Amino acid sequence: MSAFRTLDHADLKGKRVLVRADLNVPVENGVVSDGTRIERMAHAITEIADKGAKVILLSHFGRPKGRDQKNSLKPVCAEVAHVIKRPVKFVDDCIGEGAERAVAAMKNGDIVCLENTRFYPGEEKDDPAFVAQLAKLGDIFVNDAFSVSHRAHASTEGLAHVLPSYAGRTLQAELEAFEKVLDKPARPLAAIVGGAKVSTKLDLLGHLLQKVDVLIIGGAMANTFLLAQGKKVGKSLVESDLVATAQKIMDQAKTARREIVLPVDAVVAEKFEAHAPSRVVDIDRVGDKDMILDIGPRSIEQVVSVLARSKTLVWNGPFGAFEMEPFDNGTVEVAEAAAELTQAGKLVSVAGGGDTVAALNVAGVTDRLTYVSTAGGAFLEWLEGKALPGVEVLRVK
Repeated sequence: MSAFRTLDHADLKGKRVLVRADLNVPVENGVVSDGTRIERMAHAITEIADKGAKVILLSHFGRPKGRDQKNSLKPVCAEVAHVIKRPVKFVDDCIGEGAERAVAAMKNGDIVCLENTRFYPGEEKDDPAFVAQLAKLGDIFVNDAFSVSHRAHASTEGLAHVLPSYAGRTLQAELEAFEKVLDKPARPLAAIVGGAKVSTKLDLLGHLLQKVDVLIIGGAMANTFLLAQGKKVGKSLVESDLVATAQKIMDQAKTARREIVLPVDAVVAEKFEAHAPSRVVDIDRVGDKDMILDIGPRSIEQVVSVLARSKTLVWNGPFGAFEMEPFDNGTVEVAEAAAELTQAGKLVSVAGGGDTVAALNVAGVTDRLTYVSTAGGAFLEWLEGKALPGVEVLRVK
């Protein structure tokens, strides 16, 4: 990954290293309920400590308006210590005398976690004065939080302008995985774009059309494209005002000789609830009272055949209402097929986005794809071809 500065080029011994992590994890009743993000970055944290550095973790948590104990990182700090099996001292501020004293008392290899950076408005404003106060605590800055790198905040982008800065191992792994998918993909390259709304993914669809060989459209957003083709979608979720836009995207694909894959059959029900009475219908036979809640078996077969002749897959968004049985079947079967092809060495598969990760967890294939990004907004912006401030600032000039 020569385009970015990595820890391979950093002398860390004896240095105070400010590590921007993403510790914004779910907490219930003062206990972390999902530590996936922490587990992913555990090795990245311990590697820096093992190289003789003093590791100072920075993160936001929630959306506090000023100091607010409900949004303290203290319980998260305890979980970090549990996961990495080392002491991690919690410091109840991220700037000022208390933080400075705690850092001054550190020995090589020690790890501390500072309090929520968003307790100060200067964090989200990327305020130079706040950046300077954070920078006093470190000699080196490491960004290991791809998931917040689309934001130009003090602890994601500002610090990189005032301290020697590097990509952490977790961030490096994400960038290398993404490079395989869109920058230097093995072709044919297929993309699955699902989810509820076309309106939230217009930039994404436009950018992917320039890159991919096959664009597979699923989820409720496919309904808008079906409507543009003159199909009836009954009471399905649909954006009627974007039919012309969907038609334009299909026209662009035709001009660019890109293949667009839409459902050919569907699982429909008259109620939007788990285990609602449902049936499979041809896509031309959706009734006036029907809601399309998943793709049907012929559509699954069609998608799987596309994956079988592809070398690379990027996936953002589920095919159906995966939260409810039996409408998770389309997503689960396609995920299983992608995982099998990946494990057989026939497919490079990268997936990301909140709903996508949740859907892949339902399918039980998260650890069988090439890479699954837990980043939501940052992953989507990267797929859209947008520059991410926290990443760009690490680029080798």
